[in-house]
Amino acid sequence: MFLLRNESTMRVLGCMLLLVFIMGARADDSAFNGKWAIEVEPPHQKAMWLEIRGAGNGDIAGRCVGAVGGRSQPLIDANIRDGVLSFGVERYLQQSQTWLRATNTVRLFKDGIKGTTSRQNGTEIRWSGRRPDVLKDTDDGSWKPSVPIVLFDGKDMLHWHAGQNEYGRWIVSDGVLRNQGKAPNLVSNEKFFNFRLHVEFRVASKSNSGIGLRSRYEIQILDDFGQPPSIHGNGALYSTIKPSLNASQPSTARQTFDIVLIGRDLTVVLNGTSIIDKREVRGLTAMAMDAREASAGPLLLQGDHGPIEFYKIVVTPLVR
Repeated sequence: MFLLRNESTMRVLGCMLLLVFIMGARADDSAFNGKWAIEVEPPHQKAMWLEIRGAGNGDIAGRCVGAVGGRSQPLIDANIRDGVLSFGVERYLQQSQTWLRATNTVRLFKDGIKGTTSRQNGTEIRWSGRRPDVLKDTDDGSWKPSVPIVLFDGKDMLHWHAGQNEYGRWIVSDGVLRNQGKAPNLVSNEKFFNFRLHVEFRVASKSNSGIGLRSRYEIQILDDFGQPPSIHGNGALYSTIKPSLNASQPSTARQTFDIVLIGRDLTVVLNGTSIIDKREVRGLTAMAMDAREASAGPLLLQGDHGPIEFYKIVVTPLVR
């Protein structure tokens, strides 16, 4: 009788220990949850973004930016085994009718996460992630304009240098800054944090471009006159914030952006019409070059997605 009770007690204790182990593992897995700002290792000059929820309870979901292009894509077949998070990301390219796919593995470390993204073409990138910076500045009406800085006035590119990519180039002719071929992104020499940006541009028929704010957040430029508003439309915070309406002009017209970025508060006025009003920038988007969100960053002009012309670019830093 004593032996039977002892064996029964041992079974109960064993089950309890197993349950504690499982619950502990799940509790550890839950550390994957939340937002991650990701720096990609050299030679790649880019940053990524990852959001995870449900880790630790077996129902993992989330989104990733940068694994297969700049769109925010949902995680596919996400699971955790032996402390390693694995998930897929895919994107369908309508023009070529092909899929871009990537598999990702992520491990937790004391100071963040480390991961690998393997793409279907055989390329592999390694990266590390940390929790996003807290930005305390808000668009509360207390910010005042400082001295405007003219980054392009129709004459030259003295305020700019080229980023990675050697296939095309930018030129200035007849007072217009334009790309030729698949040009590299232009990067402003000056860096900015809180600012007002005025841009005059023209996007060719069926073309698109983008403006990278602080080299981290892309405002989309797209020939989408007459189309419904879209998170990938003209003036959108690319793949993240949809404009309240489509204020685009035809591709033959010269258009204007007036953009204000203070902390994470974003306002976009397209052709005199407010389309994004003090919306929160939740994290990195396409065109992101670094993940240090609390730091000032340059402006970027995208040059490899089609013909684009810029006529005037003026940045006004905002101060208290």
